[in-house]
Formats: sequence, C-alpha cells, structure tokens
Amino acid sequence: MPLQRQLYVQIRDLVLKGRLLPGERLPSTRFLAKELSCSRNTVLGAFDLLFAEGYLEGQTGSGTFISGVLPEDLGTIAQALGEKGQTGGVRSGRGLSKRGLELAAMEKRVHRSHRVFAPGMTDLDSFPFPLWARSLARTWRYPKDEVLRNPDPCGYAPLRKTIADHLRAARGLQCDWRQVMITSGSQQAVDLMARVLLDSGDQVWFEEPGYPGLRGPLHSAGITTVPVPVDAEGLSVEAGRRLAPSARMAVVSPSHQYPLGVVMSLRRRLELLDWAIENDSWVLEDDYDSEFRFSGNPLSSLQGLEAERLQRSGQAGRVVYLGSFSKVLFHVLRLGYVVVPEDLVDSVAAARALLDDRSSLLAQPALADFMAEGHFSAHIRRMRRLYAERQICMLENIRRFLPEYLEVEPDETGLHLTAFLTDKVMKKTTDREIVRRADQEEISLSPLSLFYASPENIHQGLMMGYGACTREEIKQGCQKLAGVFMKAVT
Repeated sequence: MPLQRQLYVQIRDLVLKGRLLPGERLPSTRFLAKELSCSRNTVLGAFDLLFAEGYLEGQTGSGTFISGVLPEDLGTIAQALGEKGQTGGVRSGRGLSKRGLELAAMEKRVHRSHRVFAPGMTDLDSFPFPLWARSLARTWRYPKDEVLRNPDPCGYAPLRKTIADHLRAARGLQCDWRQVMITSGSQQAVDLMARVLLDSGDQVWFEEPGYPGLRGPLHSAGITTVPVPVDAEGLSVEAGRRLAPSARMAVVSPSHQYPLGVVMSLRRRLELLDWAIENDSWVLEDDYDSEFRFSGNPLSSLQGLEAERLQRSGQAGRVVYLGSFSKVLFHVLRLGYVVVPEDLVDSVAAARALLDDRSSLLAQPALADFMAEGHFSAHIRRMRRLYAERQICMLENIRRFLPEYLEVEPDETGLHLTAFLTDKVMKKTTDREIVRRADQEEISLSPLSLFYASPENIHQGLMMGYGACTREEIKQGCQKLAGVFMKAVT
C-alpha cells in the first residue's frame, strides 16, 4: 500500500476508534512529515483524502482538526471496530457496554463558539440581566430555610407554583402545582419518565425526523425508538400503528415539531390521544419553544386538550408535559420541568428522590422571583416581536442571496427556519458537506439529515437559527453562505 494511503487509513482508524476526538488538533503537515521521515507531499495527500471524506476540517491560521460532523457511517463502523477489536471477536474500548458504544456513536451534534445561524440560541443582548441580578441578590442575600434545609427533590415549591400558574394561563394546562417537578432540562425529564413508565425493550414512537437529544436518554434506559414519519399534520398515528402497534409511548413536539416546524393538527392530536387510551400507552409532549408564536395566540397543549376530555370521561391522564427555560431565557440556565398526571405524582417524586436528589437550587428561587415580578412575561412579549422581525429578515435574505440553493417557507413559531436544498445543490453535494464548509466561514448550521434515524427517509436541508443574530449578521451570513454554496456546486 502506498505511504499516502497507509497514513490515511491509520488516521481514519484512530478517529473511528475514538482515539482522536472531534475538535482535536493534529500536528502540522511539515511536523508530521519530519516525524515520519517521509515527503510532506505524502502527508498533504493523505490529509486531502481525509478532508474530502469529512474526517478533517481546517481553520485558516489555526491548524487542522478532527471534524465535529463525521461521515454518516461513523456509528456503524465505530461499533463494528469496538466489537471486533484487534483480537478478533473481543470487544475493546475500555470495557464499554454495547449500549455505551451505541451512545458514543449516536451523538453527532456539534457545538460551535460562533453564533451566526446557530439553531436554538437566544438573543442574550436583549435579556434583562440587571433585573435577573436583582432577583438573584434578593433571594440569596438572606436565603429562606426551605432553600437550605432539606429541600424538596421535586424542586423549589414557590417556583413550581409560579410555573403552574403560567402554564394554566399561557398554555391551557390543567394542573396542580404539585404535578410540576423541576428538572435540569428536557433530557433529564425524558430519562426520568422513561425509567418510571417504561421497561427495557419497550417500543416508543419517535418523530422522524426528530431531536437526537431526546433519543439518547430513551436509548440509555434500554428503550427501542421506532421512527414514525412526520407529515404536514404532524406525527402520523396511522404509520405508528402500522410500524409499532404495541408501542408504550409516543414522543412528540406538537406545537412546533423539531426540526421541521410542523404544527400538529387538531384531528391528529385527537387521534393520538385516542391511541394512547386504547393502547394503555403514554404521550410525552415536548413543548420546547411554544412561547414564541408570531401570529395569533399560542396553541393549547395536548395536556390541556386531554384534560378537557377526561373531565367528561373520568379516565386517568396519559400525557406527560415537558418544558424548558433554555429557549426562553438563556441556554446555560439548565432548568426545565415536567408536568405528570395527578395519579403519578407520588410515584414519580419517590423515583426522583432515588435517581437524582434534586436539580441545582441556585437559580430556582431567583427564577421564581423573576416570574412573580412579571419580568418573565414581559421578556417573552419583547422577544416575540424581536424574533418575528428577525425571521422576516432571514426569509428576505435567503430569497435574495440563496434562491438557487435553498427553498424555505415562513414559520409561525420558534427560533429557526428549516430550508431544503434545491435539486441543483443535491446533484453536487450534501447538507453535511455544506455545514462543514460553512463552519470554516464561522457560520453555524445543522444538517437536516442528522435528525433522521432511517437512511431511506432522509431529506437534505439546513436548520438556520436567527435568535442570536442581528439583522446585519443575518444579511452578511446569507451572503457568505451563498459563496459557500457557489464553491460547493461548481
């Protein structure tokens, strides 16, 4: 085998075995050539192959790095390497379980420092930090005993009461504050509910495409996720019945499907609730950014719709509601909540105390004060207007600078737009390659193909966030992205 090919294979294998990690910097080609006693052209040729296949990425003036978005077959190859190892049939990887290997290969999202078009990011410049600091100071200058002594594992009671009041008024939920339990985010909530409500080996309907961050906790609990296609009305209940008729749960984002942005129709919502009752199954409702709806009032939640029906029938609730403050306030706050059916409160509280004593209490009293003072609602109103303006700006600039490359429609909710690659682009490249090239221009995008579990269903597109971008940054970002596309398709 030529030296160039040997070097390419050896570096690729180090990546696939996890010995070279995403984001890790490689030595310079000049240094490697000297160390290996070979021509620098040999090293450059090997690097070119690795760049072309997506294993490496370069940053001008900063060096060469292991790519954060690795080739699509990484999970399969890495698992095969881990199971076979070097000794033929003995699993390597420092004793990782099969589940551990699968989890390590499953997560492919990349977190970048630059903010242009980063999906899910909020505008920190507009957050009222002086008011937040005042709430922090007020609650921690002389903290109450209930914060410091034997706090409730389900969370700070005044915050749970404030959240319940907000959900009843803004989202149409029907719940007592005791049903609200504070978590460290949606992923922890999913992990908790999977362990309480499901058994290892149970099947769960999962939106296709869907948010990988929620698939991981389910997988770690031994749950089998069944990809169920999303159409113009939301998750297809008919397809779910066909693919997994005995599923024990459906995980959905009905108010603003992630990543496509579809709003589940009333007909489909009722169909889903009927299925849950008939099948003695659960519905996990992820309501991650419903506050930012730009036209009309926010849609009522599945939980609220179910509660209206249950009052007439007397049946127990089947919907578990998830919410998070990351998309509403700021990402690093790491506070969320889960609203459980009333008859499950004691059981879930007991399990929570055993699995995870409590979420951090540092921010909970301050957030309760911040909401009680009216700052939370005022902030949502301000940001709703701002994000609506930024979405319009994003649409205008995509249609101005990128009409040959992207097809996009307005969205009534949220912090991102999902734009689909045109046929012209798909004949030449993929969304992952565009994301890799855009990253070199300090543009942060997510490839739509990343959110599909079934290769045969994949659509190509880009998730483009506008929450953290000014109007000028949106314009400049679209111009730079047009240059990225032009190089990729010519």
